[in-house]
Amino acid sequence: MFTLTEVASLNDIQPSYRKLKPWWDVFMDYLGVVMLMMAIFAGTMQLTKDEVACLPILNGAVTRAEKHMGTLTGVRTQLDFQQYVFVNQMCYHVALPWYSKYFPYLALIHTIVLMVSGNFWFKYPNTSSKIEHFVSILGKCFESPWTTKVLSETACEDSEENKQKLTGASTLLKHLSTNNEDGNENQTAPMPNSSVSFSTERLVSEMASMTKLDKKDDEQAKALFEKVRKFRIHVEDSDLIYKLYVIQTVMKAVTIILVLAYTMPIVASVDFEHLCEPAIKHLTGYIKFQCTHNLAFMLKKLLISYIIVITVYGVICIYSLFWVFRRSLKEYSFEKFREESRFSDIPDVKNDFAFLLHMVDQYDQLYSKRFAVFLSELSENKLRLIGLNHEWSVEKLRNHINRNSQDKLELILYKLSGVPDSVFNLTDLEVLKLDSIPEAQLTAKISQMTNLKELHLCYCPAKVEQLAFSFLRDHLQCIHVEFKDVAEIPSWVYLLKNLRELYLVGNLNSDNNKMMGLESVRDLRHLKVLHLKSNLTKIPTNITELSPHLTKLVLHNDGTKLLVLSTLKKMMNLTELEIHNCALERIPHAIFSLNSLQEIDLKSNYIRSIEEIISLQHLKNLTCLKLWHNSIISIPSSISQVKNLESLYLSHNQLESLPPSLFHLPKLRYLDVSHNSITDIPLEVGFLQNLQYFAITSNKVKLVPQQLFTCFKLKALYLGYNLISSIPDAVGQLVHLTHLELKGNCLNCLPPQIGECSLLRRSGLVIEEHLFDMLPLNVKEHFSLES
Repeated sequence: MFTLTEVASLNDIQPSYRKLKPWWDVFMDYLGVVMLMMAIFAGTMQLTKDEVACLPILNGAVTRAEKHMGTLTGVRTQLDFQQYVFVNQMCYHVALPWYSKYFPYLALIHTIVLMVSGNFWFKYPNTSSKIEHFVSILGKCFESPWTTKVLSETACEDSEENKQKLTGASTLLKHLSTNNEDGNENQTAPMPNSSVSFSTERLVSEMASMTKLDKKDDEQAKALFEKVRKFRIHVEDSDLIYKLYVIQTVMKAVTIILVLAYTMPIVASVDFEHLCEPAIKHLTGYIKFQCTHNLAFMLKKLLISYIIVITVYGVICIYSLFWVFRRSLKEYSFEKFREESRFSDIPDVKNDFAFLLHMVDQYDQLYSKRFAVFLSELSENKLRLIGLNHEWSVEKLRNHINRNSQDKLELILYKLSGVPDSVFNLTDLEVLKLDSIPEAQLTAKISQMTNLKELHLCYCPAKVEQLAFSFLRDHLQCIHVEFKDVAEIPSWVYLLKNLRELYLVGNLNSDNNKMMGLESVRDLRHLKVLHLKSNLTKIPTNITELSPHLTKLVLHNDGTKLLVLSTLKKMMNLTELEIHNCALERIPHAIFSLNSLQEIDLKSNYIRSIEEIISLQHLKNLTCLKLWHNSIISIPSSISQVKNLESLYLSHNQLESLPPSLFHLPKLRYLDVSHNSITDIPLEVGFLQNLQYFAITSNKVKLVPQQLFTCFKLKALYLGYNLISSIPDAVGQLVHLTHLELKGNCLNCLPPQIGECSLLRRSGLVIEEHLFDMLPLNVKEHFSLES
């Protein structure tokens, strides 16, 4: 026989699992223990005291009534002891009802089935692992110091405070929508409220300043956020736990119905006296025996008690079924907690995750509230910000500040979990770059950065609070935004009324472009520079609305051919135009009417012919023309008609010669024809008396004409990587020369007159070491002098 401890272990679960046991399951567990004790008690009694005592009925005609009247008394039966034992055993099996003999075993089986059914979802491998993981995370969330701090600071906001904040927010939005651009304008461009949203939650930075968490608790909380995130993804995909719980509950109900169905009718068959006809007359000489069952009364009472207990068990089981089916347990809403707390972003959950939370609520709803803290992104951002503020002090940030190429104080923050509050204390900062910070938020403290004029958002869809936006709108002059899809551009960027320069780098040709894209660019009435690095096939028509004030337009494609350029004709105030990598095959005709143009840059296209360059003579203000990195094979003589040209970039093309007319540009100061296949430098090069920079590196030049050294204003001369075998002595006439490159040629020596270039130093002289060593000592000493 089993011991009570061994059988009760079937109903035993880990103590931590009790959080998932509602009151009815607990009550049914106790009833199961009662039934188990009854079964074991009955079994013990049966094994130790269960007996049947039988006496023969003479002549087979003795009735119970006659026996009570005392008609048969003191009759000797002629049976010995062994025969009585034999008869008792035979009658135990023949006359005794089967239920009286097997009740303890049946009760034990019923109880085991109910116990197994009640806890099967804790034992089944596919569910037990998830439950164990959930209970482990739940306990850690409940005990986490982070949960306690967050709930104590944010769970119960004062309703009057909320009212005041909402009133203030609506007032500020109204102010933003009605504010004038400047004193001379009576109205502003309409604010696209449908697409612009600001952070209306309580400042994460405010909450972070109220909380202090040691490093160990901080790391534990971060790990819990990650565990909860992964667990949610894993569990929300299926409803196996829910289905298994429903199945086991239904199985218990069916088991109880079956037990009651066959148990109740046989209660009456459990009796003290029984008539036995064992067919052993040939052994005893008697046909019938009158038998008594000594445990009948006890078994009957136990059976009735068992039926009562199992009936109560069944009623509770039916109630549990009602609770399961009365509403969907595969959906769980944190709506009430969202209303009570500051964390309005706590998501509703579904499937097994929702079911487990419903079960926990039957134990203690505080567990779900504490668990919800780790489902909130705001809560996680707050934790990150606390860690950031602790790690990135003002002193550490100052060590990362550098001066950029424009001599501005610049700070770059890369792949942080947020923007540290200490950044906003850098009041002298001029340029702030936020790179790959998906949870960046600019708070009202940014208003302290009075020198901030330039902001970079690289794959960083930063959110701004209303006060922060108000400051940026009035003070920010330049913003760079890099993105993968146009929908990632923060909508508030289009409302920065004082913005002077806008740089957009990313996919502007997506489906979202039809909805938002550059629709709101027209509202930037003070914009002077627009830089688009994307995959455009045509210039967006909205840009033309900027034409009255736009002075610089930059279009950088990824190789996508720019087909439509007619829109350019309307930008009459453009002074600089860059069209890079747009697969252009000719100089666009649309630019010939832009009379204000001063610089044209058509780098990295497929231009082969520039015959239409003569049309540039009408652009009287054009001083710089960049046609580098193309496939140009020749320069037309008509280039001499562009009289005002000062800088000409023709490097990285397929030029084989330079026309003499090229050197009839009297104002030309910068000429770069490097990386071509040019074999000769025309003698007319001497006409360029204003030439200061000449580069013909990486060509096939063999001879350097004397006339080149009559360009006395030359400061930089690059003749490297050609086939030059000698340098004329006239090189000494270039007294303004500071950079001279001769490396990669066929030179055997340098003329000593090179030392007459008074401004040339060793750092500016690019030659092979052996050539330098061959120079006279006084020349080498001259080059060694510091500037």
